[in-house]
Amino acid sequence: MSADTLAPMDRAAIWGLVRDRLAEILEKSPGDIVEDESFVDLGADSLALIELVEALEESLSSYSAGFHIDDEDLEGLVSVRDAVDYVAVKLQVA
Repeated sequence: MSADTLAPMDRAAIWGLVRDRLAEILEKSPGDIVEDESFVDLGADSLALIELVEALEESLSSYSAGFHIDDEDLEGLVSVRDAVDYVAVKLQVA
């Protein structure tokens, strides 16, 4: 399926994607992940965040060719909301 035939992602879809990928990595239920929670409070260490970045890059490459989260940007992502907002900006979601 090409990017032209995919439905555009809205912020709710991005939130769901980030939540679901993070839940898989942390072996938690998606319902246990709150958008305002910090990665530290969730028990996500730097390795978990790298896994999240890789999962998001893989999942979002079909929406934005070459979607990439820069290593220096990763330092600024301290909460789930930060990650959702970052992806929304990168995908130019209103």
